[in-house]
Amino acid sequence: MAFPSLWATTAPDAPSWPQLDQSLRCDVLVIGGGFQGLSAALHLAEAGTDVVLLEAQEPGFGASGRNGGQVIPGLKDDPDTLDRLWGPAASDFAGSTADTLFALVARLGIDCDAVQGGWIQAGNRQVHLPGLRARMAQWQARGVNADWLDADAMARVTGAHGFVGGWRDPRAGRVHPLKLARGLALAAAAAGVKLFARSPVLDLIRTGAGWQARLDASATVKAERVILASNVYTPASLDKRLARATVPANSFQIATAPLNAEQLARILPGGEVVSEARRVGTYFRIGPENRLMLGGRGSFADPQNAAAFARIEAELAGLFGQGFEITHRWFGRVGMTPDHRIRLCAPAPGLLAATGFNGRGVALSVALGKSMAAHFAQGAPLPIPPSPAVPALPFHALHPVYGGLGIHYYRLRDALDR
Repeated sequence: MAFPSLWATTAPDAPSWPQLDQSLRCDVLVIGGGFQGLSAALHLAEAGTDVVLLEAQEPGFGASGRNGGQVIPGLKDDPDTLDRLWGPAASDFAGSTADTLFALVARLGIDCDAVQGGWIQAGNRQVHLPGLRARMAQWQARGVNADWLDADAMARVTGAHGFVGGWRDPRAGRVHPLKLARGLALAAAAAGVKLFARSPVLDLIRTGAGWQARLDASATVKAERVILASNVYTPASLDKRLARATVPANSFQIATAPLNAEQLARILPGGEVVSEARRVGTYFRIGPENRLMLGGRGSFADPQNAAAFARIEAELAGLFGQGFEITHRWFGRVGMTPDHRIRLCAPAPGLLAATGFNGRGVALSVALGKSMAAHFAQGAPLPIPPSPAVPALPFHALHPVYGGLGIHYYRLRDALDR
């Protein structure tokens, strides 16, 4: 059953990109046409590098064109923890990812409904509040003009029921993710990137001092260096360990019919985006055409009918009440890691790969693609020290089993929190 997203039905027609049917040479090959790959290719081309980008489907086909469009700075770890893990450069980078995205959109003039209107991280239980306050305080100590919202303020600014507190980060905001992906693709091509769609790479091999990607008998790309930006869509034929480094989890999303004037005055009147502090929580915002959209963790099996979205629809009713007409249901694949940390790897000379954005992919992938480009083009240090090995997950083929059990366990813990 097809589930067209709200983004697909509100975006202009996609540009027509060629399919690679010949052999090419370049300085850097980028594999993957999501935010990470498009940003890396764009910035490399702007630095004068000869770049080829290969996308197996169309730019923005994967999570980059289907996510909630929430532009949230930072990683899942707090900045003090990032300082200890990887150094202050990592926390500085993490804190600047949203600003990097919005500045890029403004510089390129990309029409993607970008609004830097803030993000609220919402606590459902009293047990959530100390951690949220500590996170806010750490960013405040780094100059962020964040503010605390008590239960009454949360009700006013979200229009939702049941939140006991939260904090607001003004660096964050929202975009139309599919418009952003297609806009980045057009900007990359204008900068000189040779971009090909419907061009899946079958294998990637080391050849002397460089690399060769094989598409089929008539098409190969030879490159000095490669950025593997295919995230959870990485086939084992390209890198077996990278393909097993993350759990590909489904995020289910719904959108309502356009809200009326009374609803718009009550629900997120300030235009912020919201995500919950629960282990298995939801995220929501106002989307195109003044529709309320909400997403959250779905089953590991792809949905086969509208009934598969019942849990997400119940979450919306619990937060905002009954009576909303659901007009769109869709899903996307998110790369998760057990410690909620990104995997940035340099497993071979001239090869960079990143996977496992853990729900922070919009801002993080655009900013990381820019940093990868600076590393290859100018020798700039990467903001997160890359690992020389890819940490594959044990028993990866069983992820639907242990992942599903994990979700049930965390939902139980959420229910027991006070």
